[in-house]
Amino acid sequence: MVNDAQAERMKSGQGFIAALDQSGGSTPKALSAYGIPPSDYSTEAEMFDLIHRMRTRIVMSPAFGGDRVLAAILFEETINRAFGGKPAADFLWHDKGVVPFLKIDKGLADAADGVQLMKPIPELDALLDSAVQHGIFGTKERSVIGDANRAGIAAIVEQQFEVARRVLSHGLVPILEPEVTITIPDKAAAESILLEQITTHLADLPDDQHVMVKLSLPTVTNVYRPLTEHPRVLRVVALSGGYTRAEADALLAEDIGEIASFSRALTEGLSAQQSDAEFDATLDRAIQSIYDASVSPTAP
Repeated sequence: MVNDAQAERMKSGQGFIAALDQSGGSTPKALSAYGIPPSDYSTEAEMFDLIHRMRTRIVMSPAFGGDRVLAAILFEETINRAFGGKPAADFLWHDKGVVPFLKIDKGLADAADGVQLMKPIPELDALLDSAVQHGIFGTKERSVIGDANRAGIAAIVEQQFEVARRVLSHGLVPILEPEVTITIPDKAAAESILLEQITTHLADLPDDQHVMVKLSLPTVTNVYRPLTEHPRVLRVVALSGGYTRAEADALLAEDIGEIASFSRALTEGLSAQQSDAEFDATLDRAIQSIYDASVSPTAP
């Protein structure tokens, strides 16, 4: 059963989504950017302990709260851990007013037809049951588009909606994330095909079901406006996709109706070596700039 208060917050609240879902493959790079090199840990368990400390420092900061951060996406391992002595998802919602989401994909398959589908997600239903028990509102699942290949993009969107239907059956709200690589030469064409495919699949959703969509910042400003206005789409969110925070903020501020869901751009400038005061001030500036880009412009 979808939490009505959280659903209303995600539908009409002002702010952005903090993507705190770095997984096994992306964690070493995130830690290095945070000032913790691979030489500081020797096992996967140590690595996950260190990234959890970083996440804990972020969410426990006075700069991080529901006044500007609508939601946070968590890695599966995180929901079994605690923030401030409380279960992670409970702390986010009850102490910070931040809606908890869960990353459920298991990484990317090998490239074919210009795209990378999601790898199979074993025991998906058990994972979704666990998410419900932990008070998670929704999920996020990522695949990647590397070419304006119609067959490949169609396969990506089909798989995204197949997973989304299973998520919806558990009373959770899925975030579909078919990421378009920002460096490809035919990015605008890929985004046009992607919009067409998503729109087609949305038409098959029942009236009482809603999804969210997480997309790369588009080449053509407001190309995804039809999705932000679609009755089956709760929210359209943008990933930073390799842009610096300043670049991502500037692009996002031009797109009506989209809000941020940044990961690396959110943590840019944070360091394990900073004092608490320096850390909190740096995070506050990052949150404010992303918030400002997410609430502007508004539709006429």
